[in-house]
Amino acid sequence: MPSPFPDAYADLTLRNRGYIDAASQAKIRATRVLVAGCGLGSTIAEALVRSGFIRLTLVDHDTVAAHNLNRQAYNRGDVGRLKVDALRDRLLAVYPEVEVTVLGDKVSEKNAVTLTRSADLVMDTIDFLSLPDLISLHDAARAAGKPLLSCLSAGWGAVGFFFPPEGPCTARTLFGLPPTGSVAGASYTERFAGLMGALAAELNPAIVAVMAEALKIMEDGTPCPASQVAAGGAAVAALAATLAVRVAAGRPVAPAPRLHLVDLDRLAETGTLTLGGSPA
Repeated sequence: MPSPFPDAYADLTLRNRGYIDAASQAKIRATRVLVAGCGLGSTIAEALVRSGFIRLTLVDHDTVAAHNLNRQAYNRGDVGRLKVDALRDRLLAVYPEVEVTVLGDKVSEKNAVTLTRSADLVMDTIDFLSLPDLISLHDAARAAGKPLLSCLSAGWGAVGFFFPPEGPCTARTLFGLPPTGSVAGASYTERFAGLMGALAAELNPAIVAVMAEALKIMEDGTPCPASQVAAGGAAVAALAATLAVRVAAGRPVAPAPRLHLVDLDRLAETGTLTLGGSPA
């Protein structure tokens, strides 16, 4: 029986036309993406596949928990499964021809070089307390000449940084770390608190308050899932997919330390328009 989808990729990307030209879509199709962290990285990975990125490597050592379901791309039947396995199955359900490699381990100094060398674009959505492992991913991407996008949810929105391999700003710069060498002993919570302090003026006060509370609990190394909402998960997927399309297509993206910020809560108050003249 002939396949109902004789040209599955053309079908998948048909409605991208007008927003993504044919040449850019071809580049997107060929781009190998490393998704480091499959918490909110799950929403990003799904948005990437639906945009036409079909060569993904998923890395995460964690399992799906019930409290993940309010904003990550999993369902109740996935609880207890490795996130990379559940996400692989979800992506295959969207597009069975997707090429997915999974690693049920965390990104670390031991595997960062190998992982980044096999990717064309690195997506950092790592959510853990080990600063050395986070920095190892960024160091490896830069050394391999691979562009890296670092995106995370922020309340009712998202923030993202673009780190081109030749860019003047690195994750070490943002965290106030030495430009080279070991970062063992550096406090993740202390460094992240410093970054949040620098961004506080641009963020919704509710985000700053929630993160301050989480960082206080995490000072002794205790994991503390910060509050997150579904809109933030959707926003980080939208932002990451938009930036990834631009990077893969060779379109300009403002690099770090410039910050890409989406705040839907603020937009709901200030971004309204009146059609047809003045307000009644």
